[in-house]
Amino acid sequence: MRYTWPKKKLCRREWLNLFGTEKYNLSESKRAPLKSKKLSEFWSQLRKKQTAKRMFGLSEKQFFSYFTKAQKSRAEWTTWEKMLKLLELRLDNIVYRANFAITRMQSRQFVSHAHFKLNWVKVDVPSISVKVGDVIQLREKMKESPLYKSLIEELDEFSKKNKWSVTNAKWIEVDPKNITITIKALPEKEDFDQVIDIKKIIEFYSK
Repeated sequence: MRYTWPKKKLCRREWLNLFGTEKYNLSESKRAPLKSKKLSEFWSQLRKKQTAKRMFGLSEKQFFSYFTKAQKSRAEWTTWEKMLKLLELRLDNIVYRANFAITRMQSRQFVSHAHFKLNWVKVDVPSISVKVGDVIQLREKMKESPLYKSLIEELDEFSKKNKWSVTNAKWIEVDPKNITITIKALPEKEDFDQVIDIKKIIEFYSK
């Protein structure tokens, strides 16, 4: 079951901007005083799990499924590396990482409304897992949308002024002119969001 209450309350619970936009920034002056009682290890693990789950906008069932998939995978990486790779390789997360959406919430909405193609096939499932070599394209008719016309202009202007990529995700390649994303490699440890303490999450689910 998804959390449907005001998202600012979620941010205050974790004392972190979980969704990336300014309206979810928190004022230090409004921080609730910390209790003197030391938090238990279980509570610390729970909070880290809730933080990551909410950042990716997943239900508990969906989030736990990534843990079970990581456990069952025969890849050479550790369980926590496999789980993070699975989360990062979601289609909606790729659209967000490419800066085609301001937040993961927005990218999920874009994908759900079939704004993109995956390897030239229209898709509308945000959780689709992409792989190296896959190409994500904005559908032609969406390029005429005011939303994407302004995005194309902004990304094109940025790429002209800067020599580096329009995204910080080194494992994907973005063509700002044609609005395409190519998966060049798998994300590595340094590519993961440092806010996510995946090891504590693994500990939480492993009990």
